[in-house]
Amino acid sequence: MSDYSTLRFETQSLDTGGAVGRLVLDRPDRLNAFTPLMWQELRELGARLLADPGDLRALVVIGEGRAFSSGIDTSVFTGERGVDQVLADAAPRHEDPIVAGILSAQDSYSWLEEAPFATIAAVRGFALGAGLQLALACDIRVVARGTKLGLLEFKYGIMPDLGGTQRLPRLVGPAKAKELIFTASRIDAEEAGRIGLAERVVADEELETIAGDLAREIAAAPPLAVRGAKRAVNAAMSGATVRDGLRVEAESQAECLRSDDMKEAITAFVEDRTPVYGAR
Repeated sequence: MSDYSTLRFETQSLDTGGAVGRLVLDRPDRLNAFTPLMWQELRELGARLLADPGDLRALVVIGEGRAFSSGIDTSVFTGERGVDQVLADAAPRHEDPIVAGILSAQDSYSWLEEAPFATIAAVRGFALGAGLQLALACDIRVVARGTKLGLLEFKYGIMPDLGGTQRLPRLVGPAKAKELIFTASRIDAEEAGRIGLAERVVADEELETIAGDLAREIAAAPPLAVRGAKRAVNAAMSGATVRDGLRVEAESQAECLRSDDMKEAITAFVEDRTPVYGAR
């Protein structure tokens, strides 16, 4: 699944069962700025992994080179075809072709939130605009010191439209999200950690090691439980009532209770060994 021109996707099998994936944004000469092709390839990869995740249990998303992503490639605005024309190329999902195009671009990110495995953004350098919105779609963000983060869309006369207005307030609260969006502020890694935008703030030279170790730790956990817990927490953040969320929690737990993975966890505990889960 590495046949992309703007991305690289790799997997590594683990002795404990399952695999960890690595998704690399691969336009380092442009600080991994987004183009329509990049969104298309992200969307295609996401569709493939949602349809068949295989033994993938955790995925690290990172940028090649010195930036996670500097945002949208400004050539999208200055090229012969305007951004409205590019967006209008998407399959019709709305009577307004530009809305349809934005909905299609949003799909390039949303699969990271919907995937049945954990997704971790390993962020360094810059995570701006579309780049920060990609990190927001992941379950967890590990951010290197020295990184600058921000939603800068107001500087271009537009607003965040790739999930930023929905996911940022769920992390930092609505008032702080509005402040960051309205002022197009850039914040550093330490401030991101303070306000809840980054779960871990680490030295730049340790970023890949810490993100990889976290991915492997999660990948070694019972995969049905990870999937169920992710689904239940997402329900809590989606506006579901507590009672509706409790139903999601109960349904997910029922799957775990019936699973071979639970039997394996108990057997491994009794035998004092590391469990090997089969996701069944």
